[in-house]
Amino acid sequence: MTGTGKGWVEVGDRVFQRRYQPVDVTVTVVAGREGLMVVDTRCSLAEARELREHLREISSAPVRWVVNTHIHWDHVWGNAEFAAPRQVPPAEFWGSAEMVAETRRAKDDPEAAAFKQRLAARNEVWAAKMAELEEYVPENAVRGAHDLDLGDGRVVRMRRIGRGHTDGDLVLHVPDADVLLMGDLLEQSGDPAFGPDSFPLEWAPTLDAALALAGPDTRFVPGHGDASDASFVRAQRDAIAALADRCRSLHAAGVPVDEALKSGDWPYDPAQLEHAVKRAYLQLGQ
Repeated sequence: MTGTGKGWVEVGDRVFQRRYQPVDVTVTVVAGREGLMVVDTRCSLAEARELREHLREISSAPVRWVVNTHIHWDHVWGNAEFAAPRQVPPAEFWGSAEMVAETRRAKDDPEAAAFKQRLAARNEVWAAKMAELEEYVPENAVRGAHDLDLGDGRVVRMRRIGRGHTDGDLVLHVPDADVLLMGDLLEQSGDPAFGPDSFPLEWAPTLDAALALAGPDTRFVPGHGDASDASFVRAQRDAIAALADRCRSLHAAGVPVDEALKSGDWPYDPAQLEHAVKRAYLQLGQ
């Protein structure tokens, strides 16, 4: 089920990344004296069980912490594998305060329920995954910033630096390894994903804030794809800024939202930008 066949890749000192199918999602592990921090947990409990087996390739140490970079299902539906009763003692779970609040609300959301039903109807594999789904909400909320000590002074700095892919995107900085874990604020294996909960007008400034945390040699781990350098982040930031500027110009010119994608050049495939334009116009006062 591995995404690229590479297995674990050490992108910085004791910071390991692995890509997984479906959806080519990235899981990152930060190893500390007190145990392992797992960042994002895949799409299901079955996939998280496979992840647990793969963690033994890194270390026999326990999973002490689980961090979710944002709310989306492909990053959080494996959480419960690392909570009691499946893991005793359980890991500590962390997410941004915005992500935690939205996860609780989404449990009763009709659109979320319909999405789960569609997944279950795909095939027998997905039906089995959805039958055992247990959504686990992080009990620890990052309100702006929190530093977590993994032992021997190894600190992971969790920062909510702005909105972009979602309202609750969380960036993790591992300064002693010179690595930034970006979640879906950054994508390398495809274009940025502008969903119905994205903030396209704010995304580029959030990437600027991430770049301000970095040095010249920092490695950036995306939510999907391989680690990259600052030049890749700046290029994606510039494209997202161009998209935002285009939306502002069309809105100011009075172009209706349903006509906007027919107008001019876009930095990404217009067929994938319907939500981006709708969200931008909404923020601009459609």
